[in-house]
Amino acid sequence: MKTSLKLLSTASVLTLGTGIAAFADGHADARCAAGELGLGDFAGQTVTIAGPWEGTDEELVNNVIDCFETSTGATVEYAGSGEFEQLIVTDVRAGSAPNIAVFPQPGLAADLAAEGGLVPLKQDIAGWMAENYGAGQSWADLGTYADENGQEQFYAFAYKADVKSLVWYKPETFEDAGYEVPETMEELIALSDQIVADGGTPWCLGIESGGATGWTATDWMEDIMLRTTSPENYDKWVTNDLAFNSDEVKAAMDVFGSIAKNDAYVAGGADSVASTFFGDSPKGLFTTPPQCFMHRQASFIPAFFPDKGEEVSEGEADFFYFPPFASNPDLGKPVLGGGTLWAMTNESDATHAFFEFLKQPVAHEIWMAQTGFLTPHKGVDTSAYANDSLRKMGEILAGADTFRFDASDLMPGAIGAGAFWTEMTAFTQGQDTATTADNIQSAWDAIK
Repeated sequence: MKTSLKLLSTASVLTLGTGIAAFADGHADARCAAGELGLGDFAGQTVTIAGPWEGTDEELVNNVIDCFETSTGATVEYAGSGEFEQLIVTDVRAGSAPNIAVFPQPGLAADLAAEGGLVPLKQDIAGWMAENYGAGQSWADLGTYADENGQEQFYAFAYKADVKSLVWYKPETFEDAGYEVPETMEELIALSDQIVADGGTPWCLGIESGGATGWTATDWMEDIMLRTTSPENYDKWVTNDLAFNSDEVKAAMDVFGSIAKNDAYVAGGADSVASTFFGDSPKGLFTTPPQCFMHRQASFIPAFFPDKGEEVSEGEADFFYFPPFASNPDLGKPVLGGGTLWAMTNESDATHAFFEFLKQPVAHEIWMAQTGFLTPHKGVDTSAYANDSLRKMGEILAGADTFRFDASDLMPGAIGAGAFWTEMTAFTQGQDTATTADNIQSAWDAIK
């Protein structure tokens, strides 16, 4: 899923929250008092930050920044832009970079690191992250890139995450039918079969998205890959060291096909998947009788519910973790998601202190208490989350054994936003697994 949709996810989750009033209750203020965080005195120094957030999201991040300013005496100037990706490249190459850049995608951060445009963070931060984040080594690896000499260094601090491994449902519908939330993929498949046997349809699934049609199918593939093969193979798949037409990838595609290409499983039948707008597809959960019982999608999807997400706060809709296969216990509980990575583009003492600040629970809890923020930090007080839904998502994230970023966002654009989308669309329309996998691999071979 590409950047614009990631930013949509941030804005959409706002519908689940209670606004910035939660911070206004002052529960974090005492910890932000001058000197309380032990970060040092940086009065007279200015830290500049460039990122993708504008409008309400900019207000939210500035409330976090205020804490650092109060504690250290430093001045922080945040500049948000919808054209962040283009601007940061220009600024870095012109030698006018801010102190910190907030990347929505790790690929661009890696590219700038390879150009010598990023400053390595202190190595102990990577170790801290491995110890203190759920699936911590995954996050440390996500921020580690090769420098201009090909030497890997830790550059990017993951702060603010999204979760995609969610299945949405109506608790009342489940209760009326006597269904229970599945805890394994085997149970999820058995539940799907039971719903069919009871005369219902288990899934709502749509992948139409204009010029981006197919991205929801790639998200399905990524979640299934994490549940059918190792994280190492997932990483090799991202770089094409594991071919798209390998047995591992085709096996995951077959699992997706067993759902998406199954007329009995999908509302409207398999032929409707490619033509159903992804934002309309969950609405079948709320019809009477329900057109479907489950919908797999990321945390942003309530914005597309009939009442724009009010269903979640009112208890009409809920979600559960997209479960792993019990038959693959070594893979643990993987989570697919996204997030932002904060990297240093212009070094200063106050900037190093800001990254120390991001390690503090208060830097997370201030935004948790507002809305639209999830963290894998295991040391935070989860009661700070603005509502139960965010808390539940945060617990899924912090409890993960493995975290992996959206693979299509890490692949070259011709694949991740090209052949992967179009061929998975053709797959849902009846194209077989081998042809689909071969076609994507051929597209990748063509750009090597």
